[in-house]
This record gives sequence, structure tokens and C-alpha cells, in this order.
Amino acid sequence: MISSTAQLDQFLGSCKNIAGQRVCAIDTEADSLHRHKESLCLIQFSAGAESVLIDPLAIEDLSPLATYLRDATVWMHGADYDMTMLKREFGELPPVVYDTQIGARLLGVKQFGLGNLVEHYFDVVLLKSSQKADWGMRPLSEKMIDYALNDVVYLLEMGNKIIADLKTKGRYEWFTESCEAARDKVSARDDSRDDQWRISGSGKLELYGLACLRALWHWRDKEAETWDRPSFMVATNRDLLEWCALMADGKNIDLPRHFRSDRIKRFKEALAELKALPKSEWPVRIVTKRRKRDREFDQRVDAMIARRNQLASELDIDGSLIASRSVIESLAANEVQPTDVLMKWQLALLEM
Repeated sequence: MISSTAQLDQFLGSCKNIAGQRVCAIDTEADSLHRHKESLCLIQFSAGAESVLIDPLAIEDLSPLATYLRDATVWMHGADYDMTMLKREFGELPPVVYDTQIGARLLGVKQFGLGNLVEHYFDVVLLKSSQKADWGMRPLSEKMIDYALNDVVYLLEMGNKIIADLKTKGRYEWFTESCEAARDKVSARDDSRDDQWRISGSGKLELYGLACLRALWHWRDKEAETWDRPSFMVATNRDLLEWCALMADGKNIDLPRHFRSDRIKRFKEALAELKALPKSEWPVRIVTKRRKRDREFDQRVDAMIARRNQLASELDIDGSLIASRSVIESLAANEVQPTDVLMKWQLALLEM
């Protein structure tokens, strides 16, 4: 466990380059299941010969790692979340991020979880018993340490095997372009939106229902912050939507029996503020242009999906890798241009 800036700087300085380049494998662990505000709790790092755990909770200055990653090729598995954590911590992403999951899927591997791939390539079965552990606790148990290190110790060698197979199948360029697109997506993502209360299912609510949801969402967030627990431990999104539906119908809400009296009091205060809110300050609905669906549209979609599925069958890969249904429907409706939503290798396959 590296727990100081000096140790981190010394270790990274000892990491040897591979073919003249910095290449490493990284995974991260956070405490989103245990705290209100998600924190980066652990960074698993491997540069090939040695794998270590880096403790962001103990290290005051992680800048040596930020500097190292600034010109590194980084291997990850299911990289979206880990890239999000690195971007949040350092404000930027490594220039190249390769994802073993993307590579395996482009090879046609049907079970592409990390454990599946380790067993597939190395005939080793990983134990996943610490998936929901509290990574903010210290010291880490031996079981948690083993679990964490196993997330990176196989990635570099696995990556080499995947690249070799991709080149054999002529799909290496598909892989690099797909990984670049995934990295760009995370890099461009806006994590500072002020309408996070618009949870899935909120689009069905009328204006008053939206006002209710916004009020209850902020009440829940404050309760979770005070308690320092994830928001879902106060109330789930489903709870919020059900309560909003009841309020819109003028019905009373039966709060859970385990709610403390002070929490119930603040809930009632939130409802009182909502009732005093003028209609002019209710949130507006987000209006999206409704797609015209007719026989010709359905025929275009069916034809494109049939073509995609034929290609997928011939290549023995999941059809969604070539083009998702939502992308196909947007193309069939002439809402976007193919070059706006498809990568070069997808355009070439579909002859678009």
C-alpha cells in the first residue's frame, strides 16, 4: 500500500517503460454504496512487474500520478466508471485508454466480465466477494487487498492477448477507434448539471408533479448529506415517483415507519415550502420532438436491423456493437447523419 506522496513518486519513478512508452493498468474503488458524497478510496495500479495499491485517502498530493498518466497508455476493464473517477480527481484523462471489455466484445466473447475473461485467458477463477465492501475503511482486510489487486494484475497480459487476436481478425483498428470514442464520451460529459433531480420516469409527470419531485429530491439529498449515507438509503427513486403521483392526486403519503421524527418534520417543511411555491416557479417539462412513425419508417428500421444482424452473425459479434437500435432509428428518421453517430469502422461495415 502506497500511502505518501514520497512513496508514490519513488514507485512511479521506478516503473519501467514498455517499448519506450509508459503503459500501465488501473482500476479504482469508491465508497458510493456507503457515503453521501462518493470519494475515490483506492487506486489499483500495475506496470507489469509489480502491482500496488495507492491510497488517495492518505496521500495529500497525487500529482506524481497525474504527471505519470499525462503521457501514458492505460488499460482498464469496463473503463467508463474508472475514467469518470480519474477525470473527477485529476481534471483530465490519460491520452490513451484501452478497455479489455471492448476488445473482448469485438472478438465475439459472449461473457466479458473481468472474472470471465481471467478464467478464459488464464484459467484462473477470481473471487468477487468484496464487490460491495466499504473501501473507505482502514485498514483493508487481506481479502479486500487480494480482491483489489486481482482487478489489475492480469490486465496488461490480457490486453496483449486481446490485441494479438484482434490483429489476427483484422479488428485492431475497430478496437482503438472504439476506445477513443469511449474516452471522448467521458471527457465531454458534464457532471455539473443542476437538474439531476430529473430522474428516470420523471418525464411522465405533469408540471406540479415535477415541482414535487424537485422538492423531494432536494429534501432527500440534504437528509443523505446530514446522515453521510447514499441517497437511496433515505428513499429510492421509485419512492419519490410514487409520492409525487400521490401528491398530484391530492392524496396523503404514508412515510416509512423507520423514519425518525426529525426527518418527518423536515419532510413536512419541504412540503410546506412546495405549497407556497408560485406556479411561475414550477419547473418546465423538457419537450422533445416526437418522431413520426409510419410504415415507411418501420420498413427502413427493419431493413437496417436485418442488415446489421446479418453482419453481426457473419462476424460473430453482438449486433449492438455495429449500431444500436436507437442509432438505427435516428438514421431511419433522417434526424442525424451517419458520420455523426457511427465510427469509421461501423460506416465501412454498413457501407454508409
